[in-house]
Amino acid sequence: MAASKQRIQVTVDDELAAALAEFAGSKTRSRAVRDLAVRGAEAIHEEALAREQAIEFLRRLDSGEDDRFDFSVSQRLHAER
Repeated sequence: MAASKQRIQVTVDDELAAALAEFAGSKTRSRAVRDLAVRGAEAIHEEALAREQAIEFLRRLDSGEDDRFDFSVSQRLHAER
């Protein structure tokens, strides 16, 4: 009987083997690889979102739309170093 979902073949290299040894627990290797992939995708998504938000914050600071950062304090602290 054919699988209802597509499957992929993944080589268990040293990095993946280490991740599986650390995080697989009692899960099957296939389930652990799937969980690592899904959690990795979530982490990559959150990282990209945080980067976009940081860039947008800097853009607002640069344009003067956001005044939450006091550049005079930063300048003073830098001068005191």
